[in-house]
Amino acid sequence: MKRTRFGTRDRLSRDAAELQRLAIGLSESGGRLEDLFWETRLAERVQELVQNGAEDEINQAMDRLSESHPRAQDELANQVEAAAESHSLELAGQIWDVQLFAAPILAWSRFSIPAGPIGQNSLAPLAVQLGAHVFARDARIALVDYLFSPDQLPRSLHDTWQLTRRLGEQALIRSHLSLDTQGLPETQRFLSDVRYLLGVVLVPRGAALFRWNESDGSRADALAAWVRQGGPNLAPLFTGCAYQPLLPDAYHSACRQADRESRPYAVKASVAFLQTSLGLLPEEMRAVIAPCHDRRLEEYRIGLAPRDRDHAVYHGVVWALLGAEDEHSDVVGEIDATLRQCGLKDIVNLDHRMPMEFCDDCGAPLFPNADGELVHAEMPEQPEAPPQTLH
Repeated sequence: MKRTRFGTRDRLSRDAAELQRLAIGLSESGGRLEDLFWETRLAERVQELVQNGAEDEINQAMDRLSESHPRAQDELANQVEAAAESHSLELAGQIWDVQLFAAPILAWSRFSIPAGPIGQNSLAPLAVQLGAHVFARDARIALVDYLFSPDQLPRSLHDTWQLTRRLGEQALIRSHLSLDTQGLPETQRFLSDVRYLLGVVLVPRGAALFRWNESDGSRADALAAWVRQGGPNLAPLFTGCAYQPLLPDAYHSACRQADRESRPYAVKASVAFLQTSLGLLPEEMRAVIAPCHDRRLEEYRIGLAPRDRDHAVYHGVVWALLGAEDEHSDVVGEIDATLRQCGLKDIVNLDHRMPMEFCDDCGAPLFPNADGELVHAEMPEQPEAPPQTLH
């Protein structure tokens, strides 16, 4: 979940004030026993509000803490995420821990990136590979039979908690969850995007959840095995796409990591797109990087075009700032390094503030050209290219 929110009311409600008090108490705790005292009470209060759908009260407390107690805001955010993505179940006297997870997949295509139902012939092998390489030996897995786009993920903390609960019940009976897709929003179309497998891992109370929680496991090994063994099982879901599986992890953590990884991936996808569509080699391209501000620096926009076309932008990428990133972060250095990894040598960094402008007709963002102007990205007219394999 985002750690910075915008307030909606000046006066705190009683529930928001209590959350603020408990979070500040936890942030100022001086020992482990006191930590447990505050954590228990904060977790109970947050759990009640999440289950009741009282998200306004949580947001009020988050807003106020962001201004006065950033550390307390982080403590509250951790408890809120935990309340939405984890809980416990009891069956025949056995207590089980339930953790919602996401398995993100980065993808790009000249066509549409699929999102939608997953058939049992694909779902079952994916569950097997996740169980074998990502989760602990004694874990049970339940997946949702749907490949989600970012627009289709649970919209609220309460929705996330409900999904966690329903999946946990399915995992208890060793079954997957068939999703009712009525009301899901349409998927927006982008050259590159993220898709998500969602599920829960169910383990006996206190047992290891992930493979890297065990003495002979590691995150690096789990990712390598998932890509090597699970990747081919994703191929039927990504026809006509290049794709890259990321490490499955706890839901909110995995989503944040996907946001970070999707930025360099989008740059690489855009360079590959121009190369496969126009036969334009990376060393023949120019990239122009511009900082774009609203009230503060919000994002960098990258315009791509041939080196000899100063006025043109053929394609563009938005590199949004995340978390604590601001104008003091070396984001430009990261963008520059990504472009050079793609083979580009002509890279222009604009250091003057530019507005976040969009096309009045289609709403698309405008991108910087070599003249330092924000313009509409326009591909040149060209004959239909023959089919090519995406890498």
